[in-house]
Amino acid sequence: MTPTPMLFLLLLGLIGAQATTTTVDLRTAAAMAAGLCKTRPTDIVFIIDSSRSVRPSEFEQVKVFLAKVIEGLDVGPNATRVGVVNYASRVKNEVSLKTHKTKAGLIKAVTKIEPLSTGTMTGLAIQFSLNVAFSEAEGARVKSPDISKVAIIVTDGRPQDSVKDVAQRARDAGIEIFAIGVGRVDMSTLKQMASDPLDDHVDYVESYSVIEKLTKKFQEAFCACSNSATDVVFLIDGSKSVRPENFELVKKWINQIVDKLDVSDAKAHVGLVQYSSSVRQEFPLGRYNNKKDLKDAVKKMAYMERGTMTGQALRYLTDNSFSPGQGARPGVAKVGIVFTDGRSQDYIGDAAKKAKEHGYKMYAVGVGSAVEDELKEIASEPTGEHYFYTADFKTMTQIAKKLQINICQEEDPCECDSLVKFQKKVEDALQALTKKLESMSKRIALLENKIV
Repeated sequence: MTPTPMLFLLLLGLIGAQATTTTVDLRTAAAMAAGLCKTRPTDIVFIIDSSRSVRPSEFEQVKVFLAKVIEGLDVGPNATRVGVVNYASRVKNEVSLKTHKTKAGLIKAVTKIEPLSTGTMTGLAIQFSLNVAFSEAEGARVKSPDISKVAIIVTDGRPQDSVKDVAQRARDAGIEIFAIGVGRVDMSTLKQMASDPLDDHVDYVESYSVIEKLTKKFQEAFCACSNSATDVVFLIDGSKSVRPENFELVKKWINQIVDKLDVSDAKAHVGLVQYSSSVRQEFPLGRYNNKKDLKDAVKKMAYMERGTMTGQALRYLTDNSFSPGQGARPGVAKVGIVFTDGRSQDYIGDAAKKAKEHGYKMYAVGVGSAVEDELKEIASEPTGEHYFYTADFKTMTQIAKKLQINICQEEDPCECDSLVKFQKKVEDALQALTKKLESMSKRIALLENKIV
């Protein structure tokens, strides 16, 4: 029987109500997915080897890897921009940083890349990326502490040209280089190209078939937890062994970390304490709520000289720096960053233990004659992620790069599997819609019977 006009109105009302509910569910899912992972503003260029040793099927696997990493990024003109350089004996700029402003367009472009299938001129590819791919003309942003520059090199063989000097020039220009080797790659070449620390920037996989296992690492590497409110206090060794010229490098190191924090009234607050034979608070938490004023105050810190009373300084941190009277906020994550260049002249054990018992996340950074056992005693667990050592003050910048990534609350981690969660949310919404439609069909049948 043909349904009456009243039945049509009833059907439209039911369908409209269900569609509205489902649309809200899907919008909620999208909003949740979007909020799970916000990547730091970054210009990323993939440099991919498509020499003749890379078979067509293997090159397809490289493209799948690229697409999956891109899926976990916050792609956009003001967020993460992505470029792709393809190389063999020659170099081809497949995707410029300025070309694609959406994730979908970017992934589509990646799927269309074809292998060049000739030699392996890796040095030439790095030089091209430095001169062209990372140029403003191709969409790279002006050098700024707030924007990272990253190159990810994927190769499976020994280059036919030199890479050491050109890679150094790229790193000197502020480009962080990750080197991924596949199969019979020359590991020494990867180490010549990659940024320090090498453990974080060099990866090896046995074959292209398992390169996808690196996806999560790179998604997490670019994930920023800037939405977390954090109280950060630097505890800086100003003893005479540091020396004035190195103390200036320490201040630059502090500001390098500050550059990576979201300093504001609601987000990161920073305090600074210097110690030698005594302890001096340079400024408390919350005094400066913008990066410019904060960095200017760090630059004005005067060098104390004298001894190294690290234990006394740690007690000051727990008893004073993180107290509400000194600007600490209740319920906000507390991070202590201790820098020293030598053995403490007093006992540190009790004070170090107390800081961790209070729930403070403690980082220990040592240079030169610093004692690694003391650094480990200060650092939070796992100590391998919370203490750092370098022999030379001039290489402290590499520690700053690594340390800033880890200032995230464990209770609110960056989750870069947003697409998986979004997909599950959509599937759940669709299943709910299917059940509702089945219920609607039964109701329609009942209505038709009543009309008859």
